[in-house]
Amino acid sequence: MPQFFDPEGAVEKRLHNLPHWQQEDTWIFVTWRLADSLPKARLDAWKEERETWLAFHPEPWDEDIEREYHERFSDAIDKWLDAGHGSCLLRDPSNAHIVTEALHHFEGDRYELAGFVVMPNHVHVLFRPLGDHVLSDIIHSWKRHCSREINKLEGRSGSLWQADYWDRLIRSQKHFDWVIRYIERNPKNLLPDQFVLWP
Repeated sequence: MPQFFDPEGAVEKRLHNLPHWQQEDTWIFVTWRLADSLPKARLDAWKEERETWLAFHPEPWDEDIEREYHERFSDAIDKWLDAGHGSCLLRDPSNAHIVTEALHHFEGDRYELAGFVVMPNHVHVLFRPLGDHVLSDIIHSWKRHCSREINKLEGRSGSLWQADYWDRLIRSQKHFDWVIRYIERNPKNLLPDQFVLWP
């Protein structure tokens, strides 16, 4: 039975550049991207607009305010990512395979996967942590392993991924189903060998 966000329940909040929420074994939709996937000038303008918006919309948010936040900020990032900026190292099937193997490595032990897509310059994953495993540790493990292996394969060094990631707790079965459809539709404009979709 899927576990969904309980507005009345306790939430663990961690702050890096973005706030990250976890509530026990609730399903989470996560996106992270390659470090060069968004033009710096556009990202700086996005951050400035977001800071101004947050100053006028202190938490807690109701569903309408949260929807507005994601429409203005999360959706904008998704559109820019889908435009295919940067090196798009994950378009190479060998690099995409490294990410796919990492996502499956601790499946059933640290987390349960519902679906994911590896795009040319970003990754979307729908999963839920199991037991005492923490969102930030799971993401760090995926990114650290993939960074090491892809850099080795590409003969490169330095940062592969953005420092942070976007996440959202899943609120209902309707929300869960929407995210699954979103993942499935994300690569619609790509050739079959330019992405990995699971399941």
